[in-house]
Amino acid sequence: MLTLPQTAEYALRAVCYIAEHEADGPVPVSMIAQALRAPQNYLSKTLHHLGTLGILRSTRGARGGYRLGGPAAAIRLGRIVAPFLIESEDRCLMGHTRCGDDVACGAHWRWKSVRDSARRFFDDVTLADLLTEGPARNRPTGSPYRSGPTPQATEAL
Repeated sequence: MLTLPQTAEYALRAVCYIAEHEADGPVPVSMIAQALRAPQNYLSKTLHHLGTLGILRSTRGARGGYRLGGPAAAIRLGRIVAPFLIESEDRCLMGHTRCGDDVACGAHWRWKSVRDSARRFFDDVTLADLLTEGPARNRPTGSPYRSGPTPQATEAL
């Protein structure tokens, strides 16, 4: 199973929460932390870092908090999680010290395709995609995949 580091997961979930509450104005860290059941100080540092990257913008004061740094459709998930990914994500699944395209272990090529697919997901999916394709929308019963035509197919009709 592919997993994100805890900080990357908190970052992704927090930015989604902020996007869902964008119309309400700046979202306080305390509200985000409570909703995500995340440590407030830890989350505050994570959100501050996303602010320095322009993904979020902060407002100080009694009615302060975080807002998106741009339109949800322009924020790719990869931008949100990349700062928190562990450098060793390319390490050998089987634990070999040398493993790569030139010297591959038995799992290398299969694992590489899975890893690359996950990277494509984060690079291709925007925050707006997550907001418009919620858990109950566009999915047939018993299937983890969207049903119906893709947005591109719909535009072509």
